[in-house]
Amino acid sequence: MAKICRPDIAAVSLTDIAVNLTDGMFKGIYNGKQVHPPDIPAVLGRAWDAGVKKIIEFDESGDPDRHMQQLTELAKEGAARGKVVAVGECGLDYDRLQFCPKETQRRYFEKQFDLAEQLKLPMFLHMRAAADDFVDIVQRNKHRFIAGVSHSFTGSTDDLQKLLSINNLYVGINGCSLKTEENLDVMAAVPLERMMIETDSPYCEIRPTHAGYRYISTTWPSKKKEKHDIGCIVKNRNEPCQVRQVLEVVAGHRQLKDLSALSAILDRTTTKVFFPKDVSVVKDEVASGDQQGD
Repeated sequence: MAKICRPDIAAVSLTDIAVNLTDGMFKGIYNGKQVHPPDIPAVLGRAWDAGVKKIIEFDESGDPDRHMQQLTELAKEGAARGKVVAVGECGLDYDRLQFCPKETQRRYFEKQFDLAEQLKLPMFLHMRAAADDFVDIVQRNKHRFIAGVSHSFTGSTDDLQKLLSINNLYVGINGCSLKTEENLDVMAAVPLERMMIETDSPYCEIRPTHAGYRYISTTWPSKKKEKHDIGCIVKNRNEPCQVRQVLEVVAGHRQLKDLSALSAILDRTTTKVFFPKDVSVVKDEVASGDQQGD
């Protein structure tokens, strides 16, 4: 398997909070056509080599009215086994009203808090061009969920401040969050203790035309999908290993030199929210309690 092109850079510990491994592209299917064999083992291998320790994967659910009970039962079973760690993806997307009108989105967004409240799980949230309605609904229901992340954040500084006003809400940064200089400046205003990073793969890669690309130091050999090579990433298909590039852009624009320290901060936050029974979180809580006792 191909190695990272810059193996000398600092070791990191990363969690990619948004991966769509059930997407057809990871099965080699593009626009309904089989182009190359499925390659998830190679994709995961590259992720582990890049320092990714955990991946949170999301799949599509059906019509809420028809599937809510089945979804609740499935989520309860999965949560009991430690396999389901969040409720989502839920939220509002006013850029895609051709698929669902605002009124329907708002109504079912409210209903999705029922599931988070029942399961005592954090929420994985989506907000695009809908900051006012999104924040209004989340504020109204913030007592019903333990924490949440607004993933793939692409909003303005004003949108960011609205999100940060909700103290149990975090901000997810990926390639879509790092396209323009304005995006980079907004990202730099996110407190590190409120930030998580992600790929949203196979989408949202950081492209050479994006403002954040100049900070990337880790790359992988790539080939077009028609010339698929198990040792290379597929050109224009994002992978979990590339969450390392998101880390590099965050560090570069914020002028942070220590990638390991940055990754530790981000990973600690992510683990605390989505993996609260992780031994590292328990140790931190014990240590914090001891210090308060002193």
